[in-house]
Amino acid sequence: MDKYLVIFDCDGVLVDSEQIVQDIDLLMIAELGWPITRDEIFDEHLGRSEQAVARNIERRTGKPLPAGFLQERRARYLHAFETELKPVVGIEAAVKQLQVMSTPTCIASSGNHERMNLTLGVTGLRRHFAGRIFSGDEVERGKPAPDLFLHAARSMTYDPADCVVVEDSPSGVTAARSAGMRVVAYAGLTPARFLQEADTVIADMGELVDTIERLRVTS
Repeated sequence: MDKYLVIFDCDGVLVDSEQIVQDIDLLMIAELGWPITRDEIFDEHLGRSEQAVARNIERRTGKPLPAGFLQERRARYLHAFETELKPVVGIEAAVKQLQVMSTPTCIASSGNHERMNLTLGVTGLRRHFAGRIFSGDEVERGKPAPDLFLHAARSMTYDPADCVVVEDSPSGVTAARSAGMRVVAYAGLTPARFLQEADTVIADMGELVDTIERLRVTS
C-alpha cells in the first residue's frame, strides 16, 4: 500500500465534542424517563446517526419522542459548540504532518454538514479538509454499516484496502472493519474496552501518524 487514504471521523477525533454532547444527552434523555449512563451512550449511541439514536430512545422509553425534542437537542449542541468547543489535543499537528507527507485525508462523519461546518469552523480545522467532507446524510445506512466509509473511499478514488480510518466509537470501528479498512481507534474519551475491534488503540494523538505508518507497512 504505497499510496493510502486516511479517513477521519469528526466528533471525538477532530473536534472535542463528545463530552459536551454526552453531558447534554445525559440530562435530556433522563428527563424522558430513561436515566441513561455514559457507558450506555458509548455502547448504544456513540457514532450513530440522529435517526438511529432517536429510535433507540423511543425503544428504551417505550414512547415516541416529544415534539421538538430533536430540535431542542440540536440547539443546545450548537450553542455549546459555539462557546466551548476545541480541537482534540494533538490532532492539528497530526493532520499537518500527514500533509507534509503528502498523505491524502478526508472526513466521514455521521453528523450533518451544517453541524460539521460549525464545529470544524469554530476549531479552525475546516480549511484542512475543504471539499473532502462526507456526511452520513449522503448514504442510506449509517454506521455501523460500512456505507459511509465506502462512499468516502469511492469519492476519493481509493480502494477500501488502501484506507486507514481514525475512529473513536464502537459503531465507527465496526463500520470501518465491515468496509474492509484498517482502523486506528482513539480512546481519548471512549474507554478502550469499547474499541477492541480496531487494529490498534491509541490514547494520544501524538502517536497517530506513526501508528498509521506501522499499519500501512504491515498491511
